[in-house]
Amino acid sequence: MLTIVSRVYGGVAWLAEVTERAAMSDLKRLWIGGIKLVLSLLILTILTALAGGVFKTFLDLKLLLQHPVEVALRQIIIDTLIILAVVELFKTTLTYFSEGRVKVTFIVDTILVVMLTEVIAQWFKGDHMTHLAILGAILLTLGAMRIMAVRFSPIHGETDQEPA
Repeated sequence: MLTIVSRVYGGVAWLAEVTERAAMSDLKRLWIGGIKLVLSLLILTILTALAGGVFKTFLDLKLLLQHPVEVALRQIIIDTLIILAVVELFKTTLTYFSEGRVKVTFIVDTILVVMLTEVIAQWFKGDHMTHLAILGAILLTLGAMRIMAVRFSPIHGETDQEPA
């Protein structure tokens, strides 16, 4: 009698475990589908912003006719660096979409490009040296973080850099 009860209980426990796994699997699929939908919208938004930034930079070429060359080229340099930051952000988003994780090096690269843009913008404005020194210190810190992220990557030997 005890063997029959244990077999019935074991069958019920097995059925409960299978049902729980199926429910968790459905929730996981729903979650992954939702994330992919939101990331797809984010990728579309980033691509639209990227195209708009390139178009605006193209329109800024008219500054060459209206202002001194130095002023126009400064604006184009800053616009181009911002576009490159958006490209790095796009790369980060695509990596998360395809691999399901964010690479720290991509994030640091994005911040480095944004900070370099800020340093150049402040330099063009003729800002105080103290402000530029603070931005330089932040850049050095980010550079050190980038080196550490590559050196101590969770996947041994991963450098997050494409071959030349």
